[in-house]
Amino acid sequence: MIAYLIEGANGLIWSLPLIAGLLIVGLYFTIRTGLLQIRNLPDMIDQLKKGEVSPDGTSSFQSLMMSLSGRVGMGNIGGVATAIAFGGPGAVFWMWVSGFLGASTSFIECTLGQIYKEKDPDTGEYRGGPAFYFEKAYKHKAPRLSIFYAILFSIVTIVAMSFFLPGVQANGMASAIDNAWGIPTWVTAIGLVIALGFIVIGGVKRIAHFAMVAVPVMAIAYILIALIVFVMNFEAIPQVFGLIFASAFGIQPIFGAIIGIAVKWGVQRGIYSNEAGQGTGPHAAAAAEVSHPAKQGFAQSFSVYVDTLLVCSATAFIIISTGMFNTFTNEDYPGADAVTEGDVVGSGMGDLSLSVEPGPGYVQSGLDAVFPGFGPTFIAFTLAFFVFTTIVAYYYMAEVNLTYLTRKMKNRLAARALQRLLQALVLVSVAYGAVTTAGAAWGLGDIGVGSMAWLNVIGILFLQVPALKALKDYRQQKKAGIDPQFDPRKLGIKNAEFWEMRADGRNLQGRRGGEREGEGASPK
Repeated sequence: MIAYLIEGANGLIWSLPLIAGLLIVGLYFTIRTGLLQIRNLPDMIDQLKKGEVSPDGTSSFQSLMMSLSGRVGMGNIGGVATAIAFGGPGAVFWMWVSGFLGASTSFIECTLGQIYKEKDPDTGEYRGGPAFYFEKAYKHKAPRLSIFYAILFSIVTIVAMSFFLPGVQANGMASAIDNAWGIPTWVTAIGLVIALGFIVIGGVKRIAHFAMVAVPVMAIAYILIALIVFVMNFEAIPQVFGLIFASAFGIQPIFGAIIGIAVKWGVQRGIYSNEAGQGTGPHAAAAAEVSHPAKQGFAQSFSVYVDTLLVCSATAFIIISTGMFNTFTNEDYPGADAVTEGDVVGSGMGDLSLSVEPGPGYVQSGLDAVFPGFGPTFIAFTLAFFVFTTIVAYYYMAEVNLTYLTRKMKNRLAARALQRLLQALVLVSVAYGAVTTAGAAWGLGDIGVGSMAWLNVIGILFLQVPALKALKDYRQQKKAGIDPQFDPRKLGIKNAEFWEMRADGRNLQGRRGGEREGEGASPK
């Protein structure tokens, strides 16, 4: 009964309007921003090298790592595998498309996150995200509607980030470890819960520092391994890309019948992986110290490239070049009842057993075909780091939205108790997700991602103007040869109190109230 409810809700949320809408919105913002994905690529890279930092905010690089820690996870390994299993190799192409177009969407939402961020009065850290910009952008025109929409998004995000999504990550990690070393999933669940308990209590600074170390190391190691496979299977390159493009457009006879499914799974898993438009990126973007909101918008757009065009592509090449995949007509979630050979519409040349569940097992089998005995262990180890940092990022985003809901509570003890309850819920979700079926975990995860995406994409379509004004202002200042500084009042942007005080050099709210914002981040 529960499985049918999950499947029904998932089918309703991830219907054609959301799939098409995400692509259309990405194309729209690509046009509105003047193709910033290419035009402002130098700014993206420059911001990561020269970004500001202060005791109250993370650097752009740290913020990027926080964002990537949420983006780079199970979706980059198990998500790519399931996209190929149920959408064919052509789903990879549509993941690329969603990533490229999504970079512009990410810029809009993350720039908005910066414009309307606040300073936490208890911790002195910067906080922000969709709930903050939904409330503030139009509170001078429609305050009740703005607050209602912000509260709705916060509640959906808290539920998604603390209950729906952590289970998918934990399930993939436990499955990969079981495949590699035969360690029972319940053992992995206990170890993961204990390790997470030490991190989630430490706040945004500890999360940022942990992500800054763990994410780049494991992402680079994973990409390097994929490059080695790329070189060793050099002769397969034309075949891999030929199969991806032929399958994407229905040219390849075997996969031609599922072209629509390829688009669906490519976009769905692409968004699950790179999170562009989902509303997660703005949380990390708001924590950054920058002199102009557009700077962090560029940094977060670049993270979409890293996630989709690098890490996801690495996974796809490992799977397709080694032929370790099967594609099914059955669209049930991974972990559903065992499929039969009649469900198979296409397979790679690696003779992968039907008993291998779509997910990390495909990548482990692919690497094992190139490095016998090494593949399962490396993927289990890599996925453990990816999953751990992703769950930590999920908790951070849930906490930010809980802080939004409780920030005006006079009883701070009650607010603190709710935070502890949230931490407990995340740990319970992780423990349950690690030992449950993959199908249930993926189904709940997709519901969480889709629900957030629906609310956020609709919202930023109405709130896009401040972000577009910030982009135009940045380009004008950059063209004049100065380091862009932001004053929202000059652009007619209202309710951006943080930036108004910063532009005036006034003291900011928080425990560091005696210090000026400019200290540690003075204009160059």
